[in-house]
Amino acid sequence: MRWAVLGGDAVTVRLLTNIGRLWTGNEVLSNAAILVHNDRIAWVGRAPDLPQSVPGVVDDIVDVDHVENLGGALVTPGLIDAHTHPVYAGNRYAELAIRTGGSTSASITAAGGGVGSTVTVTRGTDPWTLCNGVRERLRGWLLSGTTTVEAKTGYHLTRDGELADVRLLRELEKEPMMPRVHVTFLAAHVVPPEYFGRQREYVEAVGAWCADAAAAGADSVDVYCDEGYFTTEESRWVLASGRNVGLLPRIHAGQYSRRGAVQLAAELGCASADGLHHMSDEDIAIMSRYGVPAVVCPATALQRGHLPPVRQMIKHGVQIALGSDHNPGYCGITSMSLVIAMAVSAFGMSVNDALRAATLGGATVLGAPDRGVLAPGRLADIVQWDADHEGAFAWSFGLKPRRVWRGGTPVQ
Repeated sequence: MRWAVLGGDAVTVRLLTNIGRLWTGNEVLSNAAILVHNDRIAWVGRAPDLPQSVPGVVDDIVDVDHVENLGGALVTPGLIDAHTHPVYAGNRYAELAIRTGGSTSASITAAGGGVGSTVTVTRGTDPWTLCNGVRERLRGWLLSGTTTVEAKTGYHLTRDGELADVRLLRELEKEPMMPRVHVTFLAAHVVPPEYFGRQREYVEAVGAWCADAAAAGADSVDVYCDEGYFTTEESRWVLASGRNVGLLPRIHAGQYSRRGAVQLAAELGCASADGLHHMSDEDIAIMSRYGVPAVVCPATALQRGHLPPVRQMIKHGVQIALGSDHNPGYCGITSMSLVIAMAVSAFGMSVNDALRAATLGGATVLGAPDRGVLAPGRLADIVQWDADHEGAFAWSFGLKPRRVWRGGTPVQ
């Protein structure tokens, strides 16, 4: 299937009709319609209830000059990927192969693999090549029905390199055929080789870079708080530094062990705690009590053999968002519809819960109340799927979109 943004389209009012099943994020409507004005939803509801006029949008509905019949298809909000690492060069295919043969992450890192190997390749890649690679990945998300992507830096681990990555993501977002991007500053990914034996010095440097990251366009700051990465005290320093300059704090928590990351997330009011492969009942209670949302990534959880207790978190009222955790070392997924299917199978989530986690849940953790739900005033990020019921997400393992609209502009 070939896709292209419709260029030169001067239409500002668009009516999408004959929607067989509309999953709005709040309810399911049959025989529905959506009226779009510029990049926002002006009206949504059952087609028989479509008003004759909408003040400030159209005086007479018959005058709408761009009407699209969606043929009875399923329609949802654009999906949101709440956890990705797309700014890198090279690949680690060989590493993945030996890991499946039984090699541990520690032995791979000791042999020169792991995050450090990606850092080396990324630092040695020219900006043009790096940009083209990131562009292709982001395009893959949009074409699979994901209209917003949280994108982390973290493979340069120098001040200038990390800030260049922030600016790269911000500039790519402006191009045609790109999803919306929420940029997360993850210089506290690992300690780079030039800081060997000087971890505290690196932590202080990252804290000092946060103001520059915010000025360059970052939305959030993240830290890998885990065994062999950064301690809770080091993580607190970085996250507090970012929060003080307006960055939303978020944290990689419990991916390899329990190190108090969940408690730190609650203490600092983190926008999300991500990963959570190792959790206790106490951790769940803390997240519920302090309103810390969880971002869970089924592909990585399956790779590592530890599944977060998602059903327990839902039972205790923890807000759930889904992420692909796209990264060069574990997962190359750019299809959130595949992530939804994996969440249903691996985590025991219902289709509705998984779909909500990939829309409204993602919007919540990214602090983006203008998306994730199809309602008047929200961004017109809309997907028409090759199905007539949301149950198809659990069946297809990678449901394909028929059409995607980003801010009311169709992608074809």
